[in-house]
Amino acid sequence: MTTTATTAPRAPQGTGVSGGEPDLWCTYAAVRTLAWLERTDSVTDADGTAAYLTGRRNADGGYAWSRGMLSDAWATFYCTQGLRDLGRPVPGLDATSRWLDSTWSGDAYAMLPGQAPDVWATHFSTRSAAELCGGRVPDPDRLLDWLSRLQCAEGGLSWSPEDARRGKADVRACYYGVMAWRAATGQALDATPPWDVPALTDWLRARQATSGGFHFAPAAQVPCLWATYRAVGALEALGETPRDPDACRDWVMGLRGPTGAFVRWEGYDVEDVWASFCAVGTLKALGASLAPVADAVTARISELGCAGGGYTYREPPAAADALSTAAAVLSADPGSPRPEGVRWLEGCQLPNEGGVMYMPGRGSEVRCTLWALAAGAFAEEPTARRRIAGWLAGLQNADGGFGYWEGRGSDMVSTAAAVETAALLGGPDGLGLDLQGVRAFIDSCRVSPDSHGAHDSHDAHNSHGARLSGVADASRGEPYAHGNVPGGEPGLRPALQAQRVRMLLGPGYAEPAEASEAVRALLARHRVRGGGYAGEGHRVPDLLSTYEAVLAADRAGLGLDTAHLRAFTDRVRDAGGTAWSPLAPGSGGPLADCLGTLLARRLTAGPGVLPALALS
Repeated sequence: MTTTATTAPRAPQGTGVSGGEPDLWCTYAAVRTLAWLERTDSVTDADGTAAYLTGRRNADGGYAWSRGMLSDAWATFYCTQGLRDLGRPVPGLDATSRWLDSTWSGDAYAMLPGQAPDVWATHFSTRSAAELCGGRVPDPDRLLDWLSRLQCAEGGLSWSPEDARRGKADVRACYYGVMAWRAATGQALDATPPWDVPALTDWLRARQATSGGFHFAPAAQVPCLWATYRAVGALEALGETPRDPDACRDWVMGLRGPTGAFVRWEGYDVEDVWASFCAVGTLKALGASLAPVADAVTARISELGCAGGGYTYREPPAAADALSTAAAVLSADPGSPRPEGVRWLEGCQLPNEGGVMYMPGRGSEVRCTLWALAAGAFAEEPTARRRIAGWLAGLQNADGGFGYWEGRGSDMVSTAAAVETAALLGGPDGLGLDLQGVRAFIDSCRVSPDSHGAHDSHDAHNSHGARLSGVADASRGEPYAHGNVPGGEPGLRPALQAQRVRMLLGPGYAEPAEASEAVRALLARHRVRGGGYAGEGHRVPDLLSTYEAVLAADRAGLGLDTAHLRAFTDRVRDAGGTAWSPLAPGSGGPLADCLGTLLARRLTAGPGVLPALALS
């Protein structure tokens, strides 16, 4: 093991907020690791864990990261793979197969219907279609052509053909591309990869540091287990090995912590679930024996189980996350600030990425970064703010929009969060963002009666048309309607987010008067007579839409009907907290409680007090 890297952070110091609840990413990592170790009989509350995974299933056959969210290719893969590892049946495979088809763009898969395809989603959905649903992708030849165009000039693979032309290769993209190819071809022995394999192999091998671990990309400064697992896994799938397999194995084994489980970087001090997942995955791909680590990793994972099933990343009472912590800071009584919460948030920067992680040890996410900055993190840290600005500029996609994290397809909520983050860092100008590209992406999400025609370009192979035709013509014809992605369902929140972005971009990219009129029209259309605003129509108000409505009204300089807002807050808030909707009484958790508190505070304060805390 080399000398501890001073650039690798310790676990965040200060005081974070944990709900003690399971997380889907953690649950998948825990179950898959135990499956690799042949220890699934050690799964904490197997029945509860299976119920947790099944409970993410939506009526459309896909699965979501949490209840009430839209189906997502990543969540669908994690839930169904977890159920299979547990030996449990996966319900309604025909519906899941149809949902996967709805995300097919004509060339590859998107994370959700309407979004641009990326290699993350293509990997998950190709494997789900082949391994779970027993079928083939809609057009294997077109998929292989799309995959072939992921290769950069230097040899590595990127997130999309557009990113490949920009030279944005990453070992994760290499792994996902190679595994999608294997799934699409049925792992046939005579299948030929659609890339220059020697160049790809050389690029992957060049990512190995002298210590033995791997970097994500040439610009990454610190080797980590996530990068190492993806690089070694991609090489193994191609029938190749690292430049120095023994050094890689020794480096992995050198990342064992006090319990014998693993940490992600040298210098880190928490043995979390994804470190063990990546370590065991790497050792397995290297052909190394798992016996020396099996007992310790199994014991450590058992400490991460949550009551009622599922897992989080470390011991549940200590498993804080950035959104809950920022929510606690933002909603605290002004007379009782929470500096230790801000300190914890400031410890959530990765060594290789400037943004803020949702949970320490994961990847930087744009919404979490926005919430952390809004809570006051890095206010007096110019170096950290410059890192965030650089990360944000690199996050922008070729279509001008932003996704949740690097390589993800663009969506409205992430794009709005990115532009709001830029505003908190001093303004979109000067940060290296392509502002014209931002405007182009926002415009592409505008919904009109014939907007689906522009996206429905792949005849029978594209299921967009059938999905979009289900959107009411009346809602498509309404002025200023926008979806979360191009061709997506119209709703109040994406429409208001689009107008907020236009206002932040300034007169050179949008007319302030037009944006203000759009906000006025949207609020009138979605205003619920009894109080609050509805995400769709004007009958059932919800907390997220109402918060977004008040925020947009303030930004547009429109007056606030405090009696109308109070009627809503009185219905969703009580001594127990704030509900997401009057139809779902009881606290919705720390995020709902934060938004409810801030809305109530707005009743007695003037415009400008609401931070831009978009979630969906």
